[in-house]
Amino acid sequence: MRGIKQLLLAVFFSFLCIGAGAQSMKLALLVYNGGGDWYANPTSLKNLAIFCNEQLHTNLDPVEAHVEVGSPDIFNYPYVHMTGHGRWSLSDAEAQNLRKYLEGGGFLHIDDNYGLDVYVRPALKKVFPELELVELPFTYPIYHQKYNFPNGLPKIHEHDGGPPKGWGLIYKGRLVCFYSFDTDLGDGWEDFDVHRDPPEKHLAALQMGANLIQYIFMNNPVAP
Repeated sequence: MRGIKQLLLAVFFSFLCIGAGAQSMKLALLVYNGGGDWYANPTSLKNLAIFCNEQLHTNLDPVEAHVEVGSPDIFNYPYVHMTGHGRWSLSDAEAQNLRKYLEGGGFLHIDDNYGLDVYVRPALKKVFPELELVELPFTYPIYHQKYNFPNGLPKIHEHDGGPPKGWGLIYKGRLVCFYSFDTDLGDGWEDFDVHRDPPEKHLAALQMGANLIQYIFMNNPVAP
C-alpha cells in the first residue's frame, strides 16, 4: 500500500509544480464493463481541464486519458471521472483494484448521466462493503473552494425533477468517492452546441467541477 501512496503522491506533486516547463497531467475517464456508455460526454473533461487551467492556474492536459477500472494504469491518475446512463458491473478483481486505488490516495467522481444510480450503489458496496454512501452537507468543503455553492450542487439538467444530491464515500476520514446525482455536471461541462444549456448553468457546472479538482489536490490529504 505504501508504494501505491507514494506513486499517487508523486503525481499530486507533479500537478502542483505548474511553473514553466512542468509536465501537464491528464484527467482520466473510467472505462467500465456491463454495457453502459462510459463515453457519453466526449467534450466534458476537455472543457473542465481548460477551465481549471484558466481559473485555478493548473496544468491539465485538455486530452483526457481513458483507463479501465481493473488496470494498474489507474494509479497514474489522482482524479478519475465516471459517467453514463446505466449498466455498470464489477468483477471481483476490478472491485479489488478500485479499492486499492481509492485507499492509496485516488479519487473517483461518479456523475449520473441518468439511469446510473441503480448500478452505482451495489458496485460501490462491492468495493467497500463496510461503507455507506452519505449525503454530504452543504457546509462540506467541496462546495466551498474557489467557488461558493451554499446550497450544494447546482441543478444542470432536470432528469426526474428532484433536487441535486452530492453523495460521498468516506474512508478513514478522507472523501474517496464523490457521487453527483440528479444534476448532470458532465453534460454541463460539454461544448455549448451539444446540449445548449443556458450560459449560467454551463458556468455553474464548470465552477463546481473546478471545486472538485481544487479540493482533491489541495484539501484532501492521504493519511500516512
